[in-house]
Amino acid sequence: MVVKVGIDTGDSVKVLFIHQNFPGQFKFLAPELVDKGYKVYALIPPTAGVKTWRGVTLLNYEIERGNSPGIHEWLIDFESKTIRAEALYRAALKYRDDGFAPDVIVAHPGWGESLLVKEVWPDAKLGIYCEFYYQAEGLDVGFDPEFTKDDPAEAGRLAWKNINNLLHIQNADAAICPTVWQASTYPTSFREKMSICHEGIDTASITPNTEVSVVLGDGTRLSAGDPVVTFVSRSLEPYRGFHTFMRSLPELLSNCPTTTVIIIGDESKGYGELPTSGHSWKMLLAQEINAAMTPEQWDRIHFLGRIPHDQFLAVLQVASVHVYLTYPFVLSWSLLEAMSVGCAVVGSRTGPVMEVITDEKNGRLVDFFDPSQLSQQICHLLNSPSERSRLGAAARSFVRDNYDLRSKCLPRQIEWIERLANA
Repeated sequence: MVVKVGIDTGDSVKVLFIHQNFPGQFKFLAPELVDKGYKVYALIPPTAGVKTWRGVTLLNYEIERGNSPGIHEWLIDFESKTIRAEALYRAALKYRDDGFAPDVIVAHPGWGESLLVKEVWPDAKLGIYCEFYYQAEGLDVGFDPEFTKDDPAEAGRLAWKNINNLLHIQNADAAICPTVWQASTYPTSFREKMSICHEGIDTASITPNTEVSVVLGDGTRLSAGDPVVTFVSRSLEPYRGFHTFMRSLPELLSNCPTTTVIIIGDESKGYGELPTSGHSWKMLLAQEINAAMTPEQWDRIHFLGRIPHDQFLAVLQVASVHVYLTYPFVLSWSLLEAMSVGCAVVGSRTGPVMEVITDEKNGRLVDFFDPSQLSQQICHLLNSPSERSRLGAAARSFVRDNYDLRSKCLPRQIEWIERLANA
């Protein structure tokens, strides 16, 4: 059911955001447009009676069916996107009939909702947020031999997974992509429509803080300068190198025995598959390394799960070394935030990371698959305060120069919106 929520049909430029988990990547851009006088809307799943967010008018669509039993496994993903597209399409028709006509539509196409918006509003300019284009070779699939599927038909599954990408590319008037590496995954023919601009890091608030302290669940108080190693991933999984990090801990805690290790993230399914054993990756890897660990070493490892963003930043601010590992895949905000607070980062020598970290200049790079090399680099930095300080300062400077929210990214995003509106 669609409920009218005071849609403005006046002369102001109207921007409609579409994102299954709004605001998502648009959390800075949408309110900035409001402040600049645009009429801003978001068409999203039901919001429990909430009608506005930071000046953005929230419109809703409802999903009324699930996936078909017995459907071909390659089609499950695209059917899910089709179901969302139909639900949003039917809601959009009613909003159109009420007189609502956006000038610009900005969509994250990942869940498929925006597949039919140009059928409803053909005169609106559609800009899409491009994260990743799937490929059978050279990116995430097949990267990790330990978890590679021995299935020659895997290329077929990925081809079907790209149907949504291809249909959006066909319909879009323009696109925006957060990094050069991520843009490089897309077909060359589409990149001419694409602008490179990250969502932005608020370096004015995400800063070093030598006065901060963190109290863990067992009462341990940590302050800046303590030997603290952090690892962060929304889901603790191989895609983000959790297995390599866990396997580095016996050597790390033997060679640097006063180190405290903080791991942030939960045990849910992430980008990859869960273990076939039914255990989480956390449980499986803890069992794997247990024989090489002492009880005292386990006491120095703290799993915090998912925590509020302000607590997450405080943990980064007390970190001596931050570890970020990833398959050739989407770059995490957490890496740039760690760099912005001045962490000395040890990262994987993979494409997304190498775009922002240059080895020995603003961080250290290691082989994604080498736990011993990882532990050695962490220990080296734990024992080298001046090197940590140098790398951390260079990391923050790099983020400020290239990813600062106010001076770099938001102006570029607004410029992109204005080009769309005037095209």
